[in-house]
Amino acid sequence: MAALTFTEEGIYCPAGDFHIDPWRPVERALITHGHADHARWGMGSYLSTNMAAPVIRHRLGDIALDTIAYGETRQIGGARVSFHPAGHVPGSAQIRVEVAGEIWVASGDYKVEDDGLSAPFEPIRCHHFITESTFGLPVFRWRPQSEVAAGINAWWKACAASGKTAFLGCYALGKAQRLLSLLDPNVGPILAHAAVENTNGVLRSQGIKLQDSLLANADLNPKDHPGAIVLAPPSALGSAWARKFGTQENAFASGWMQLRGIRRRRASDRGFVISDHADWRGLLDAIKATEAENIYVTHGYTDIFARYLNEQGWNAQVVPTEFGGEDAESEAA
Repeated sequence: MAALTFTEEGIYCPAGDFHIDPWRPVERALITHGHADHARWGMGSYLSTNMAAPVIRHRLGDIALDTIAYGETRQIGGARVSFHPAGHVPGSAQIRVEVAGEIWVASGDYKVEDDGLSAPFEPIRCHHFITESTFGLPVFRWRPQSEVAAGINAWWKACAASGKTAFLGCYALGKAQRLLSLLDPNVGPILAHAAVENTNGVLRSQGIKLQDSLLANADLNPKDHPGAIVLAPPSALGSAWARKFGTQENAFASGWMQLRGIRRRRASDRGFVISDHADWRGLLDAIKATEAENIYVTHGYTDIFARYLNEQGWNAQVVPTEFGGEDAESEAA
């Protein structure tokens, strides 16, 4: 029997009797990171990295959660398990599972670019690699982070100069903190929606250094903060809460901004292409570095990406899952 199998509940290890990022309640869940499509409520027990645990507790409440350090090996039944950096968001991990000499790696979500905030992606040699394909099309190729930062700060500066509040839509876990690290505080005040600022607080309490930001709640008077930028979940853009800031421009920060049609549907004034998922080249480089013979493609452009991998000589197949990729992270607190 294979070390990992794919069931209705999620990715399952028979030898260890545990699931990885299950989407239905199970007795024992190993969690790659804290986004809502990977860390769900209702499991009997949880295991995550010590860096991911505080956000998972913040989201899921009083759960039975054990922790493990990057690189630490743990024997669970007949399986040897270890967690390794995925580079996706702070605390995110790939999970290595070894049973009788057969090695599998479940990547969860990952990116290969070092964002200066998350532990950088660590390639793990294995026989079987389970990969996402959120941006598994050749059109998705990310610009250097420094170039994106320059574009965002220039837009914010122009908004401030014209008396507008800049609203930047971003996911509350990972993307918001990454953008916070790229903003130039000399332009103006940095404000954050409660969903973002609460997550900032959890990460700061772990010793993760983030720039200062102000909670943009009902007590905050926008007139006291001219020229501000506001980091907010996508659902908050254009809301009654946002309208109290007066004249404003909206932008959205996501890998999906690479596609013009999606930029139009988002109804934002600007789109900035930045993602916490690997782009086309990053996916291929990561897969190549594993030296795996068998590739299992989960969420994203699964059929197209798997077909390309097979054409290039890998043994690839699509595995249906209930992970949602970048869209599913929009409300992750």
